[in-house]
This record gives sequence, structure tokens and C-alpha cells, in this order.
Amino acid sequence: MSIPREESLNLLNEYVKNDKMIAHCIASEAVMKAIAVKLGEDQCKWGTAGLLHDLDVEITNADMRLHGLKSVEILESKNYDPEIIDAIKMHNEEATGMERSTSFQHALAAGETITGLIFATALVYPDKKLSSVKPKSITKRMKEKAFAASVKRENIMECEKIGIPLDEFAAISLTAMQEISGELGF
Repeated sequence: MSIPREESLNLLNEYVKNDKMIAHCIASEAVMKAIAVKLGEDQCKWGTAGLLHDLDVEITNADMRLHGLKSVEILESKNYDPEIIDAIKMHNEEATGMERSTSFQHALAAGETITGLIFATALVYPDKKLSSVKPKSITKRMKEKAFAASVKRENIMECEKIGIPLDEFAAISLTAMQEISGELGF
């Protein structure tokens, strides 16, 4: 059973109050939908995972030993699809002690992480707009370890585990975010 986006968005807003974190989740949703299209997967399912992947970030205080596990409890109580719950649980391997193994898991780890790099790249442009960012700028920034240093580049590189080269992945992700830039405030 598919849960309507509005219900998922309401759930996100119930647990996450930080506007930047909500924007990150909405951006992750857009990226996951675009990846799903590329891979012939279920856009609704993959988008929902992107939207809700950080559902517990505030209640766990972003404690990486717990982050994702509280989301599992919440989403199971709301009868979300087990595949969505699994991908969300596995986007933070540290909490599970297991390694990601499915395309859905790799896509969410890569997709939600690249949003941070894209936002950081937009912020160095004079107009601070996503519309100014080019895919090449993102791949260039990937190589600059000091730039957006908290962004785990190894997670982004999991795009290759789902058969999408970095250049193409950056372009897909950027386009997805640019299409909703008004909603993101960028």
C-alpha cells in the first residue's frame, strides 16, 4: 500500500522542525525520484525514502549510533513499505553495523548525500541559486576534500554501484533539485 505524499510530508513536519533539514529531505525526495526514473524503479517508493530518510535526525540529535533506527520504529508503526524502511535504516550504516547491499540502499545513500554538496556549491555562487550551478562544478567540488568537508564523498560514489557514473549522477541530481528550486528556496 502506498502512503500519500501529503501524509509523509505531514509526518516529516511533525518530527523535523529545522527548515534547512526539511529542504534537504525534499531535495533528497526529488533526487530519489529522478534516480528511480533512470533505473526503472518505483518513483513514489524511492521518493518517499528520500523524503523521510532523516525523520529521526532531531529526536536522535543526529547521533549516528541511533540515527535511522528511531525512524524504523516510527515508520513501522505507520505501516510504511518494508523496502522504504530498510533503505532508510541502511542510509546510516554506522547505526546498523551492516553494509548496504541493494540498489535502493545505495541510491538513498548517494542521493541524499549529493544534495548537501549541491547546496554547498550553490552557496559559493554570487546569486546563491541552484539555477547557476553546472554539473561540472559538482564533480569538481567532489575532488576538493576541504569543500563541504562533512559531505561523505564515498557515499556519493555509491552511484557507481547502481550503474550511474558520477558525471551523470551529478547531472541527474542537480536537474531534479533545479526543478523544485522554488520549493527549496534556492
